[in-house]
Amino acid sequence: MLLRLPTSVSEAREYLAEGAIPVGGATLVWAAWQRDGFPEQAVSLRGVPEATVIGDGVLGGAVLLHQVDDRVPEVLRLAAKGVGTGAVRRTATVGGNIAGSSLRDLLPAAIVLDARADVLTADGVDEVDLAELEAKSPVLLALRWREPVKGSYTKVPDPAGGEVPSIVAAAVDTEGVLRVAVRERYAVSSGSVEGGAGMVEAVGELFRGELSGVSEVVRGLVRGQVARVLEF
Repeated sequence: MLLRLPTSVSEAREYLAEGAIPVGGATLVWAAWQRDGFPEQAVSLRGVPEATVIGDGVLGGAVLLHQVDDRVPEVLRLAAKGVGTGAVRRTATVGGNIAGSSLRDLLPAAIVLDARADVLTADGVDEVDLAELEAKSPVLLALRWREPVKGSYTKVPDPAGGEVPSIVAAAVDTEGVLRVAVRERYAVSSGSVEGGAGMVEAVGELFRGELSGVSEVVRGLVRGQVARVLEF
């Protein structure tokens, strides 16, 4: 296998057009390659500046999870810190987790930040919303967001002993809009409430709307995170 290491977006595009497979941190694809065979060529974005930036409302897709620090909002930092073991976080990338994983631990945090994604294709760089990112799993160049007023994140094991921990993230933006995102098992759902709603009203609106299908256990987590960001 030939590993391509571009140092610019245009060079990365050329390798994608030639059929190179994005490798990320290789934490997810390596076992599959060992089982099914290695591709002729792969491409890593770790040398592309746009994919390694951290701060000022941007997080590059090639950033390793252990590098996600206080230059990003707390909700996103806690999400990265909660992924796997220290060894995993030293190799796994932001893009691999959000666009290349079935678990997508960072996705709820990105949703509550109302993030957009710069994605790389053989034709150029496109900005897409997170719904399209989730549906198509393209090559993530970077996430962009507006700084929240306050955010909160929790990840807890399923009390019934399931293998996939539940995640709840919440954030309030500068206009007072509350956003909450949930990962329960492999499904991610989210909802928002316009500014000015109180704790009881906000939670009730969420559970009557997009979060109506979450379990009672997750509802308790949602109440806790909403109370924290609304300071109740």
